[in-house]
Amino acid sequence: MRALILCCLVFIIQGCKNLPVDQAVQVGARPYYLIDNMPDGPLKQQLAACGNGPFYKTDFVIGHRGAPMQFPEHSKESYLAAARMGAGVLECDVAFTKDKQLVCRHSQCDLHTTTNILAIPELAAKCSQPFTPAKEGQPAQAKCCTSDITQAEFLTLKAKMDGANPYAKTVAEYMQGTPSWRTDLYANSGTIMTHQQSIELFKSLGVKMTPELKSPQVSMPFNGFSQQDYAQKMLDEYRDLGVNSQDVYPQSFNLEDVKYWLNNHPEFASNSIYLDGRDEQADFDAMDETTWQPSMQALYNDGVRIIAPPMWMLLSLDESGKIVPSLYAIKAKQAGLNIITWSLERSGPLNNGGGYYYQSIASVIKQDGQMMKVVDVLAKQVGVMAIFSDWPATLTYYASCMQYPASES
Repeated sequence: MRALILCCLVFIIQGCKNLPVDQAVQVGARPYYLIDNMPDGPLKQQLAACGNGPFYKTDFVIGHRGAPMQFPEHSKESYLAAARMGAGVLECDVAFTKDKQLVCRHSQCDLHTTTNILAIPELAAKCSQPFTPAKEGQPAQAKCCTSDITQAEFLTLKAKMDGANPYAKTVAEYMQGTPSWRTDLYANSGTIMTHQQSIELFKSLGVKMTPELKSPQVSMPFNGFSQQDYAQKMLDEYRDLGVNSQDVYPQSFNLEDVKYWLNNHPEFASNSIYLDGRDEQADFDAMDETTWQPSMQALYNDGVRIIAPPMWMLLSLDESGKIVPSLYAIKAKQAGLNIITWSLERSGPLNNGGGYYYQSIASVIKQDGQMMKVVDVLAKQVGVMAIFSDWPATLTYYASCMQYPASES
């Protein structure tokens, strides 16, 4: 009996050692919760039938800043979680430090909400705007930028869940701002990363990479560091670390950055992504193509091949209240553009319409499970090539169930 048990243990251990990476993907409980919460129908039945997997890594799934629904964004832990949940592509948002080194941060000036910088007096003193407590109806404020400190100083920080308490009287209170539908359970030791460190990590995880060149919040050039220097340096770090250009999807909301890559780095041209944030412009209407400047065809003629708007711009409702592709989605496809969209699992509970990312279909969004229907419309009717998600497991379940190609990385 002991010999039999020993043999079984050896088999289990050896089996675990030899498991292919793709078979190690874990989706956890959330996709099952969402499917259980779906309205009855064929899609629910189809997804429920996939409950036993197999689940595997696909390039349809992009870890948006890693897995920041529960892990501090752009931390090593967030990236590892995303990879374990089957993300075939991971994102480092790229900002620069005082000494012009590239680091992973969603915004150049978000250190006060995404790290513990305010709790380190010698670094907090270097912030563009030191902490000021809430008083007399004025919210608490702070502004700490990557360009306020050197890379060496940046690496002494710890990542935390993004958030701040506007009613705070103290730094400690200010740092306790995590939304209630997220968690601080995994936020006690978030490992901050440079851009180069993220590349090395992503290489070790066997994933593709999608760096976003963040818009500077300081005047450019910054101590002689121009916008083109910045755009160039980001791609240089992939070349210097031996990454195949076809495994990199550089992104920017600044069309001039994208054009710079298209004109100077043709090896990245087919993968360069124009992030469409034009909905912030007062004269932009996602349902009126005369307000889209430049037009979809003009973007294609300029060499853009991938456009990436927020989810709501790709979705509309027909006369019966059914979710369908928007005019924006139809015209982008007609122009020959591929589409990536953002960001799933960033809205919290959907019982009140879903907020920003669901605004074009908010009147029919009543429950969390409808997220899977939205994914299905984006995938099958809009025809997106990939979706950013704050919790990649949700998309991994869907993509595996629909038999998307496994990632080749």
